[in-house]
Amino acid sequence: MNVSLIRTVFNSNAGIASLILRLPVGIIFMAHGAQKLFGMFGGYGLEGTGQWMASIGMEPGYLMALLAGGTEFFGGLALVLGLLVRPASLGLAFTMIIAIVTVHLSNGLFMANNGYEYALSLLAVTVSLIFSGAGSYSVDRVIADKL
Repeated sequence: MNVSLIRTVFNSNAGIASLILRLPVGIIFMAHGAQKLFGMFGGYGLEGTGQWMASIGMEPGYLMALLAGGTEFFGGLALVLGLLVRPASLGLAFTMIIAIVTVHLSNGLFMANNGYEYALSLLAVTVSLIFSGAGSYSVDRVIADKL
């Protein structure tokens, strides 16, 4: 087992700044994931989201909905807890890139036209967290201190 890699995943000198980014963005991702997975907050659940994803060419739709919803929900939970923030952020960043390219890019920048500005903002936060890590107030920090 590569201890250096494990330290890189958990260690962070970011302080409170990462917490300030992690909490609201983690809650947002969890809510979007809950829409896809469970049909909460006006979402369509796995079946409906899967049908929509298939209709835009993301096949198999059900699996794509499961992957996107699972990444958003559990990745968001990881951000809120500050647990495995770097790997979770990587998955969430990838999910946002897919959302931008497949859904939002052709609509331009602005949200009023279903554009990519919001997904781009979430992408920026997740990329920032990949580099900064979870920060001082996190489960990752507790683990790092024990390594």
